Amino acid sequence: MPESSLHPAPSGRAPRVACAGMVVVDHVTPPLPRMPRSGELIAVDGLVLNIGGGAANTGVDLARLGVPTSICARVGEDAFGQFAAQTLAAHGVDVRDLMIDPKHETSQTLIVNVKGEDRRFIHSLGANRDFTPADLDPLIDRAPGVLYIGYLLLMPRLDPQGLAARFARARQAGTITFLDVATPGPGEYLETVKAVLPYTDVFVPNTDEAALILGETDPVRQAVAFHEMGARRVLVTCGEHGSVSVSAENRLRVGVYPTEFVDGSGGGDAFNAGYIAGLLDDLSEPDCLRLGSAAGASCVRAVGTTAGVFTRAEADAFMAKHRLPIESLS
Repeated sequence: MPESSLHPAPSGRAPRVACAGMVVVDHVTPPLPRMPRSGELIAVDGLVLNIGGGAANTGVDLARLGVPTSICARVGEDAFGQFAAQTLAAHGVDVRDLMIDPKHETSQTLIVNVKGEDRRFIHSLGANRDFTPADLDPLIDRAPGVLYIGYLLLMPRLDPQGLAARFARARQAGTITFLDVATPGPGEYLETVKAVLPYTDVFVPNTDEAALILGETDPVRQAVAFHEMGARRVLVTCGEHGSVSVSAENRLRVGVYPTEFVDGSGGGDAFNAGYIAGLLDDLSEPDCLRLGSAAGASCVRAVGTTAGVFTRAEADAFMAKHRLPIESLS
């Protein structure tokens, strides 16, 4: 298997990212004082209708960071599909590869926030259930700087062998391959992940997802295990406890930036967007972590998956003002 550089191949044009995978329309509550009892109504100042899903969130966040980005995904032939397409386009995301699936409704998630508790999700997979590796072929042919896959393990027809073949093609063309996962609950995920990691440049699970995949709860051992399976860089995110980064060059434990926490929805996707922006700017591994962590910290300040995310100028100003703890584990 040929190795690719962790830098996009020179092409005479501005680097761009192709975000592929899940698009969801989110119905989000502001933080509630508690869950309502049976039959009880709790009034709030407003409910948020927002774009969601790994591909959509990361694409919008990249656009906010000034990175030209396209999206490859499936939505239904319904009002929510129109909302998703219009919202993505309004943020400057190229929607030429956003497919309309007449057989399924647009995916939706109800996200319930309760103060002091983790989010609760009620999800309909919708058109995402028919996303396949073949859907990636047109964008791979255009050789983007980065190919990002959002939420492997949630899309039943995104088979690992097909995705591995597309990642191999993308890397041969000089594209950086970036893989994010989401686990719907306990299950057998290891073989799927192992098939794709040898062709993956950057792999980003959170520690809970990694525990379900590996049966291992320590984030450092999780990152090392995935790196040994073939991923060139592994970033295990740990929420308010920061992240762990493992590559051939570094083993790092990363802290967090100070932030006012309102809603954790989309924080991991914003981290991914910041990290990708750093890759495209040829930043060092620690500096990619700083930009990713800054974007993630900005996201959780507001209700919804993308509303609070920094622009690049805001991120740079924030990083100049605040220090991110980074400790070498080597």
